[in-house]
Amino acid sequence: MKIKINGMDIEVRHADTILEAALRNGIDVPNLCYDPDLAPNGSCRMCICEVNGRLMTACNTFVEENMVVETESERVVSSRKMNIELLLARADERSNDKLLELKEKYGVDCSRFSLADENARKDESSLSVVRDSSKCILCGKCVNKCQQTQNVNAICFRGRGSDLRVGTAFDVLLDDTVCVDCGQCVLACPSGALSERDDILKVRAVIKDPLKHVVVQTAPAIRASIGEEFGMAAGTLVTKKLVGCLKTIGFDTVFDTDFGADLTIVEESREFIERITCTGVLPLFTSCCPAWVKYVELFYPEFIDNLSSCKSPHQMEGAMAKSYYAEKKGIKRENIVVVSIMPCTAKKYECSRPELSVDGCADVDFVLTTREIARFMKQEGVDLNDACECEYDDPLGESSGAGTIFGATGGVMEAALRTAYEEVTGSGVTDFEFNQIRGLSGIKEGEIIMKGKTYYFAVVHGLFNAGKLMEMLKGGKKCKYHFIEVMACPGGCIGGGGQPRPTDDEIRKKRIEALYDEDRMQQFRKSHENPSIKKIYEEFLCKPLSEKSYMLLHTKYSRRKIG
Repeated sequence: MKIKINGMDIEVRHADTILEAALRNGIDVPNLCYDPDLAPNGSCRMCICEVNGRLMTACNTFVEENMVVETESERVVSSRKMNIELLLARADERSNDKLLELKEKYGVDCSRFSLADENARKDESSLSVVRDSSKCILCGKCVNKCQQTQNVNAICFRGRGSDLRVGTAFDVLLDDTVCVDCGQCVLACPSGALSERDDILKVRAVIKDPLKHVVVQTAPAIRASIGEEFGMAAGTLVTKKLVGCLKTIGFDTVFDTDFGADLTIVEESREFIERITCTGVLPLFTSCCPAWVKYVELFYPEFIDNLSSCKSPHQMEGAMAKSYYAEKKGIKRENIVVVSIMPCTAKKYECSRPELSVDGCADVDFVLTTREIARFMKQEGVDLNDACECEYDDPLGESSGAGTIFGATGGVMEAALRTAYEEVTGSGVTDFEFNQIRGLSGIKEGEIIMKGKTYYFAVVHGLFNAGKLMEMLKGGKKCKYHFIEVMACPGGCIGGGGQPRPTDDEIRKKRIEALYDEDRMQQFRKSHENPSIKKIYEEFLCKPLSEKSYMLLHTKYSRRKIG
């Protein structure tokens, strides 16, 4: 159908809202609470438009035939100015770039109102997420993300009327809730009321410490997303430029977490084979996502034995940096500092887990999100656009295409199947593309025949979808799956809570395709073919699931109490 927006005839789809139709046709309509992943609620009121003479919110008003819309009429502008004042009366404008832009655009000097929450506080109890309720504009995006997308319900609305606020049940600290640290609330927050714990100052300090040898590693998903923080299109691969920037900042060594992903696959595929051949606990769940692991520990502890004992890739990389690499360089473990650049806030919590350390010395010392390392680079005057291209350092910098696709939902499973098939059958899989588990469907499944037996696998992303699967298993329904990959964030790591904003399905698709493009360009596309992986087993680990491998690369999980 056709409608008029600002006097122009616009073709729209019947299911469009006015905001969707406008944005798709390049017409800017201000908004703060809109999120394409969530049901619209019109809470911020910034998208107000004049529709056939009436003021209506564009995000939750659906198009109708012959509709006439004005996005910047005198009434609209007047209403938006009032809304900006109301938002400024509640939130700290210094933390909100979008609100500052709107304030400047509409010429609002200050607010005539005072709606600040007298009980506002800063909650820094979590190892991953910081809450500052003085900056909250009550848009509800964080609550909806936690409830609708993740089905965790760690945060909620509290009070009514003028006392309405975002908080936690019984107003306990965030660390005393069922929060799994996924950071989807942080990714959604438009006001700075929720942010990742900032560790830039700590990392800068260790880089400047002459007694410390600082190793940095970059997750697979980072290469396809960090460019967005420097004005590049979503899905722009900047792998070698990123390495160059990190060397310029002052890191002593730059490794690729893709190597850790390859190592994870070699260990996890062998674990899978042992479970299917020795009547082990099935289905086997992947364990590379710390938010998913914590979700199981909190909500489904009866399935803890189904989790792979493998540490996540960056933890394996950290363990190898502080053992294998340390021995080669003649550096004491305690003098090596490992910094992980991750698309994930939950990795901040993960690296603090006591079981991921040796004699009290953690495998990974600090985690910076994609957004943090971009801020760090800008603070140091380093521009990714102008960076020189550099290679990752040896011996933990070489990787396969299988390691690269870890950043996408389905990538872990695909990488594992490439290796497991060859180990079980003795012949290499000829088709590298497991298309049945690619894409952004919430729950995907497939099957593979090895030595005449059919094995079933599933791939799940987003904890709402994971919860549906777990309830099915908990209900006693016979499970046909042998192997299940779960990623807490929509799209997998490419949609992680530490990634650039905005992140929506179109952006996720572009980032995912970039990772598959890099996979196709790699000389080696199976984890076990990585020459550096072969070398580390020959020189140090002996074989997958060896005693040394178990000590350094595996861990265990247990029921987690709330609070």
